[in-house]
Amino acid sequence: MIRSVSINDAAQLAEIYNHYVANTLISFEEEEISQEAMLLRIQETDKSAGIWLVLEDKAIILGYAYCTPWKARSAYRFSHEVTIYLAPEAQGKGMGTRLYQALLDAISRRPIKNLLAIIALPNDASIALHEKIGMKKVAHFEKVGYKFGQWVDVGYWQMSLPEDPLVKE
Repeated sequence: MIRSVSINDAAQLAEIYNHYVANTLISFEEEEISQEAMLLRIQETDKSAGIWLVLEDKAIILGYAYCTPWKARSAYRFSHEVTIYLAPEAQGKGMGTRLYQALLDAISRRPIKNLLAIIALPNDASIALHEKIGMKKVAHFEKVGYKFGQWVDVGYWQMSLPEDPLVKE
């Protein structure tokens, strides 16, 4: 089941996210976050009129995805960043695609023109998922992050949505 996030989800979301913080280069955070910190992130997304969805099975959250404004300045208001994290046991089973499709459906009802995803490189699984949903690589920044004693590149993937939020019907 895919549904909107609840404040009661913060602990499970932090657990999923902290796996990536502690074990991978995917997140550039170096310290695990608390349930309270995750709750604040959920609340900030709500304040910015973002979208946050969770994928669950029998009350166990297997992943989450969200869409937030890309930059704060007003001219960027039609461009949003999308992010997805899956529990390790949910990877490679099509759940990321299902979750992203639900997020794209929710986004289609908002005045959004462009979606951006920022991916730490290398990350073949994330690249494949983002390209599967229609995103294209538009930028590559070399050695912009430093974690676990190594420099990490970052790529930007972008998708322009077909509807123009400035065209009134």
